[in-house]
Amino acid sequence: MIRSLVLLLMLGLAAAVEAPPVVTPGGTTTADQITAPSVLGGTAAEQALPGQVLQVPGTPGAPALTISLGGGANDELTTPVLLLLTITVLSVAPAFLMMMTSFTRIIIVLGFLRRALGTQTLPPNQVLAGLALFMSLFIMAPTFNRINDTAVQPYLKKEVTQAVAFDRAKGAIADFMLKHTRKNDLALFIRLAGDERPATAADVRFTTLVPAFITSELRTAFQMGFIIFLPFLVIDLVVSAVLMALGMMMLPPVVVSLPFKILLFCLVDGWTLLVQSLVASYQ
Repeated sequence: MIRSLVLLLMLGLAAAVEAPPVVTPGGTTTADQITAPSVLGGTAAEQALPGQVLQVPGTPGAPALTISLGGGANDELTTPVLLLLTITVLSVAPAFLMMMTSFTRIIIVLGFLRRALGTQTLPPNQVLAGLALFMSLFIMAPTFNRINDTAVQPYLKKEVTQAVAFDRAKGAIADFMLKHTRKNDLALFIRLAGDERPATAADVRFTTLVPAFITSELRTAFQMGFIIFLPFLVIDLVVSAVLMALGMMMLPPVVVSLPFKILLFCLVDGWTLLVQSLVASYQ
């Protein structure tokens, strides 16, 4: 057995020594391509002479791998820069969604409703956020369509530059915010910024318009929340007075008033009235 293994090893070694050299596409053998520096050591870059192409023995004609990240010289932004801008936009998208759309007013009003009903965590936060999100998309649909028609599509068709598309999109958002911003709030932030009184609404700086719009949205949302609280507050007062008259001071009024508030809200079709009021406040 051992003798057979030794014989096989000797035959394999003899075949390797007598094997013909590997010929590369250029007509040279691998033995011709291995020079003295490769034997003495050194990197491939040091062994290669100017104008020569290093070839790895045993892998003739291997295809080269080319990775391109940038566009041509005529492109306005290279791919890495566009990727960086896209990631940045996605990271600040929630702030833009909440601050420059109708999302802020809707989510605050829904929060007031849940607090007035006294249902604690019903509806859940995910449901309220989802409802506020889709209602915001519904209310902002005309503005988004305008941005798509005047900015996005012309830019994708290479009809306008990036700067022009950005200015058009910003103008559409600014028109929406100006329409729903109180003059007093806008004048306050113009005065705080130290700017001169603008001749037209289009002359208002965008950085001044955004906080004025947010302040107006908060004020309107709290006013709507106060109106929502009133009927439920009356129910709490009536229930508390009845319990005090019956001498049931150990029974929390909230436990008794909660079913009546839910019943009242369902009888008047409260969700329909609330959604209708929110949508109508932006028309």
